[in-house]
Amino acid sequence: MPDAKHSFETDIPNRINADVEKAKAIGAIFLFTILGDEGGVWTVNLRDDPGVSEGDAGNSECALEMSHEDWKTISDNPSAAMPLFFQGKLKVSGNTMLATKLQQLLG
Repeated sequence: MPDAKHSFETDIPNRINADVEKAKAIGAIFLFTILGDEGGVWTVNLRDDPGVSEGDAGNSECALEMSHEDWKTISDNPSAAMPLFFQGKLKVSGNTMLATKLQQLLG
């Protein structure tokens, strides 16, 4: 189970770089807020300039907030996101339908 920092600094950028056109096809900018000691805030651009940056770039269309433990669960099994959402452990704001596209990147 990768920690959030490793996910956002290594794993997700590697997935984006492996197929930039697939990342661009998702067509949105996401803000991830991972709570807890091992958490942080990252912007994941999957629209015009695919990549990950630390902090809130201020241009996200969909924001996701969860605990670090729940992030690790989603990292290991992206289909776990929906049950976590319905349990209130994954909070999504903005265009919530965009969150469903993330499985293409994480899965």
